[in-house]
Amino acid sequence: MTLQQFLEEWNNQNERILVHTSGSTGTPKPLWVEKRRMEASARITCDFLGLREGDIALLCMPLDYIAGKMMVVRSLVRGLKLVSVEPSGHPLIENRGHIDFAAMVPLQVWNSLQTEPERERLKSIGNLIIGGGAIDDQLAEALRSFPNAVWSTYGMTETLSHIALRRLSGPDASEWYTPFDGVGVSLSDDQCLVIDAPQVCEQTLVTNDIAELRSHPQSQRTEFRILGRRDNVVCSGGLKIQIEEAERMLRPHLHDTFLVTKCPDVSLGEAVVLLTEGIVDDALRQLCHRVLPPHWAPRHYVHVERIPQTETGKPARVKAAAMAAEAIV
Repeated sequence: MTLQQFLEEWNNQNERILVHTSGSTGTPKPLWVEKRRMEASARITCDFLGLREGDIALLCMPLDYIAGKMMVVRSLVRGLKLVSVEPSGHPLIENRGHIDFAAMVPLQVWNSLQTEPERERLKSIGNLIIGGGAIDDQLAEALRSFPNAVWSTYGMTETLSHIALRRLSGPDASEWYTPFDGVGVSLSDDQCLVIDAPQVCEQTLVTNDIAELRSHPQSQRTEFRILGRRDNVVCSGGLKIQIEEAERMLRPHLHDTFLVTKCPDVSLGEAVVLLTEGIVDDALRQLCHRVLPPHWAPRHYVHVERIPQTETGKPARVKAAAMAAEAIV
């Protein structure tokens, strides 16, 4: 979708607009959302970040998904000056001048850190929000010293982009997300995050994200951090192994692109599988046994040409599990 096509759709007489989920846990789904709720989401974000009329916003994400659409809506609602570039892995390769506000996925940020000109442009952005995928420890550490505000977002298509942010740069960097004003969070019986955000989502939303809550020491606001997804748990021999946690522990030690997944196992029920674009050898197996807790090490190691991803750069977990099952059978 082009910017002109989206603007035509936004300005028509329909009160709702069609968006699609990212498909990270299955097939992308169509979803009709109300334009007035998108406007409410835009105002909440702009207020939280202190964006003002005339600030320059960078659009570098596809308009087929909610993240790109919401950048346009924020510009319309707050009167931001929108600079649009073709979505790519290097959105800052050309010097577009000063940017007050930008939204990127982790891969775009990581790529921009690899060359000095792009890194300096990234550092100069007034407010940078990062979403659409996990931010690993290495990327978080690289952003911690940035002089301006860098944020990790939490949200989904159903919440019209993010409903909470956590700071990645400066002394206030934290693992804990701060919900926006008007957003309530709680936990379900199985410890999954529950979101009550009536301005952007008509119904209370029970997520698949296993979370932990705390009360902020100063503000007394309820904050949360994400431990992993409920459907990304491997139930192996009576143990529950969180896939994201295993990946977090391995990431500092593995240089090749990899993904932890699972497959059916006759004796264990489910077995941990490591998909890797690198070489599978004894050194890799020994490293996994050394780094991971007892009984967390992969039972199977599978070399693949490319780790599966969605169009928005997230791990394609369902496809990864299918690849693992097929390779092992």
